[in-house]
Amino acid sequence: MIFEGSGLWALFLSAFLAATLLPGGSEAVLAILAVRGEYDPWTLLAVASAGNTLGGMSTWGFGRLFGWWYPASGFTRPRHQRSIRWLQQWGSPALLLSWVPVVGDSLCLAGGWLRVHWLAALVWIAIGKTARYGVIIYAAS
Repeated sequence: MIFEGSGLWALFLSAFLAATLLPGGSEAVLAILAVRGEYDPWTLLAVASAGNTLGGMSTWGFGRLFGWWYPASGFTRPRHQRSIRWLQQWGSPALLLSWVPVVGDSLCLAGGWLRVHWLAALVWIAIGKTARYGVIIYAAS
């Protein structure tokens, strides 16, 4: 099978990449590993959450850098404008929605651009992404 001996690394990498601006998803990898039962569900949750949270924080960091080069004019796409409005209205707790497909990456990017404190961003992103992966593992079990 494709995941022999490298299941957790495959999960971490797919979760990390899924949280960046690159296209991709990690749900299938997580669900396959959960159904196969080779790893403890808590281990799967920790690995997937860590990878996805670090990916979200790398997008946050890119947004922070992006903000130095392109202040307000950089976000012209409608989905980016929506993310900016959510963050301006709700503050860092809006990053709980960082798990939402399409919008979540924009939220992380906008969070960095709007200079949401890194620790607040880390906490809210981690909570949202961990809860999402918990639901996936529960549904696959």
